[in-house]
Amino acid sequence: MFRATKIVATLGPASSDPVVFERMVRAGVDVVRLNFSHGTAEDHIARAAMVKEVSSRVGRTVAIMCDLQGPKIRVGKFKDGKATLEKGRRFVLDATSASLGDAERVGLDYKELPRDVGPGAVLLLDDGKIVLDVTEVRGEEVQTVVRHGGVLSNNKGINRQGGGLTAPALTAKDMEDIRTAAKIQADYLAVSFPKSGADMYMARELLRAAGGKAFLIAKIERAEAVGEAALLDIMRGSDCIMVARGDLAVEVGDASVPALQKKMIRLAREQNKLTITATQMMESMISSPVPTRAEVSDVANAVLDGTDAVMLSAETASGRYPVEVIEAMHRVCYEVEQTQPLNLEQDFLNRVFTRVDQSIAMAALFTAYHLKVKCIASLTESGSTALWMSRLNCGVPIYALTSQTTTRYRCALFRDVYPLMVKYVGHDREELLQEAEKTLVESKVVKEGDIIVLTIGEPIGKSGGTNTMKIVKVGEHLKP
Repeated sequence: MFRATKIVATLGPASSDPVVFERMVRAGVDVVRLNFSHGTAEDHIARAAMVKEVSSRVGRTVAIMCDLQGPKIRVGKFKDGKATLEKGRRFVLDATSASLGDAERVGLDYKELPRDVGPGAVLLLDDGKIVLDVTEVRGEEVQTVVRHGGVLSNNKGINRQGGGLTAPALTAKDMEDIRTAAKIQADYLAVSFPKSGADMYMARELLRAAGGKAFLIAKIERAEAVGEAALLDIMRGSDCIMVARGDLAVEVGDASVPALQKKMIRLAREQNKLTITATQMMESMISSPVPTRAEVSDVANAVLDGTDAVMLSAETASGRYPVEVIEAMHRVCYEVEQTQPLNLEQDFLNRVFTRVDQSIAMAALFTAYHLKVKCIASLTESGSTALWMSRLNCGVPIYALTSQTTTRYRCALFRDVYPLMVKYVGHDREELLQEAEKTLVESKVVKEGDIIVLTIGEPIGKSGGTNTMKIVKVGEHLKP
């Protein structure tokens, strides 16, 4: 059962045991997320080694994503670990306080808050569960009145309604963590809270300087990032965007998020970028063995929107059912994909191709769709041809055949794309096509007599050189 939409799972205490993780891989994990908000560099290096060892043993391609923490826009700690804020009472956020907080005041991890807000600003704490109205700013103290109260515990996050906090996307900790990601040889690096393409360019420079080759993911979670101009600017500096619905919903309002999700996925596909849909996708399965009907619909809608991947956070990191949640997600994605409408003719309208390799990719899609072939096999060095093909849905699986290990793992996130390793034997095209066919037959993807579409580039082994499409009947190359 080939599932087009990929599954990203976060590793944590519930999923770091190799036995449990092996069951998760067999259930269908495609990408593992290492959350750098928790744990040490040594923890992440050990987990990455475990991921590589287990996935290699099982024989599945599982990519590694390192997710940077980003700026800590949080309250400090409380005397009893928490305090109850009552509606209508005054509450002070004090940037200079080093003492433990209580029901009247608390310190701040984010020292710039007094300069970012003024009277009338609305602050949302703990994912919007607590709402504070700013009445005035006195020096380093932000004076507020509690609009919606509740229990506030240590180090809970702060958002400003409508955005406007000036915290930089990359902190000193993030810069150190980028070096760890390069050491791990991460396939993807996620940047938290970027406001512009400049944040992403800076992350890329730091990653390259550390020797990393990861694709960059921009997590869209600030109000400033969702305008079309800002979004396109961020996309230009990234390879992928994450629809990070948690912080985003707090800043722009939860009712705005579904339409923003559709807009972001559509724009990303038009720009040949990847997308991950994240946050609370199967939240109830942290403690329940089955998802709610609403969660099933949420995952299904993301698949119908065209997302490359759906992501699990606490469900696999600390939940009671890390294997069952992946099985449930696989089931939903697979079922929905069977009913997805194909609009390839419409998708081709008004498209202009500026590159030869892109034109070949589109020709292969068009041919596969109308000839109803078994699969498309793309011999690719960089993965670009497979990426372009995966931006349109033609209902035919795409196999990325590559000799490059980095490309193989990178393709694990592409929708509809299944990476396979192939040995490049010299520079003879016919020998290479034979090797490609042999790999597909041995992987039980195709059998003798099947029609497939192959794309290849010359000179062989040169990145970005795809310039040939061939329609092949399996077995003809393999006969002596």
